[in-house]
Amino acid sequence: MNPKIADKLKILAEAAKFDVSCASSGTSRSNTQKGIGSAEGWGICHSFTEDGRCVSLLKIMLTNYCIYDCGYCVNRRSNDIPRTTFTVSELVELTIEFYRRNYIEGLFLSSGVVRNADYTMERMVRVAKDLRINHRYNGYIHLKSIPGASRELIAEAGLYADRMSCNIEMPSEESLKRIAPDKDYQSVFRPMHYIQQGFLESKEEKKKYRHAPRFAPAGQSTQMIIGGSPDDDNKILHLAHAMYQRPAMKRVYYSGYIHINKYDARLPVLTVPPLVRENRLYQADWLMRFYQFKVDEIVNESHPNLELEIDPKLSWALRNPQFFPVNINTADYELILRVPGIGTKSAQLIVASRKYGRLTSGHLIKMGVVMKRAQYFITCNELPTYTTRKMNPEYIRKVLTQSDKKKINNRQLSIVFE
Repeated sequence: MNPKIADKLKILAEAAKFDVSCASSGTSRSNTQKGIGSAEGWGICHSFTEDGRCVSLLKIMLTNYCIYDCGYCVNRRSNDIPRTTFTVSELVELTIEFYRRNYIEGLFLSSGVVRNADYTMERMVRVAKDLRINHRYNGYIHLKSIPGASRELIAEAGLYADRMSCNIEMPSEESLKRIAPDKDYQSVFRPMHYIQQGFLESKEEKKKYRHAPRFAPAGQSTQMIIGGSPDDDNKILHLAHAMYQRPAMKRVYYSGYIHINKYDARLPVLTVPPLVRENRLYQADWLMRFYQFKVDEIVNESHPNLELEIDPKLSWALRNPQFFPVNINTADYELILRVPGIGTKSAQLIVASRKYGRLTSGHLIKMGVVMKRAQYFITCNELPTYTTRKMNPEYIRKVLTQSDKKKINNRQLSIVFE
């Protein structure tokens, strides 16, 4: 590899690492006879497909020069870091060469904003277009849309990209304006609206014309920075819930704030990123998307923040003992889903299996139910009746949290002795 290209790769790959909104593709495109690459399977960026394959992509920035001075961003205008830029041809050749060497299976492309939003977006579109048209590349492409980019450029980008994203960054416009004075919600939400319109129009055209071009078939995603502003989890999850009501929105990502600009007084001083809070938000997000929880059941005005000590599902169960114990031999699927220790697959197996006989604790263990948690919230043939009705929820919380702490300590000891 040319030493100059290698230096650019090192700088721009490092600059792109803070964007987490690229974990899965959600699209499928088989190869053509004259093309290279494919976008089969689920998962991009060191994720796992359904058949167990680990797939990866080149996560890179077109340039880390930027006219914006966002306090949370390592590439901000006022930051004293090495700067460089790929030409369109350099980045296209690098992607193709990495694919042919089996280093990657896709491309995630973002960029700092140079000159203006349209100038930057136009260069990103040229990269995707060159890959698709001139090199017949059929692999996965994720393009970041630049805040403030025109509708025409977003429409063209969607014809070449599998997924597009535009980061909200902060959970409220007040926080965004304070930390990123060059941005506002209008410049962020307008490209998101353009992507949504293109996605819906493409679906309608596909119904009429079989070979109509697809527009960003994997939809769009966005990202919020957690801990960089005083916004509580109630604000964050209600905004995420609103995003999921949009037809094209597939994922909302939560990124724990990393204190990289230590001289900026607008930002909180955190010695470590809020990774536990980030994990709890992902768990709450999962409850909204797959466990039929309403956002107000997870967080609300009287309970504005998620508990860090226990997961949000267990927290809800302990706050609502009136719903328990659940009889797993008669309860509805929706209620079984709300039992701590029972996931979606286990709940489906329970509903399907009880048609053939009454279930016991042994059956539940074989189905993958975490009995250490579930035993306090369910009843069945062989389980004791020490449930939330007869035991104080606070006592159950104490027992489960102590057990988790003991497990963590034992794990740390085993690592030390190894």
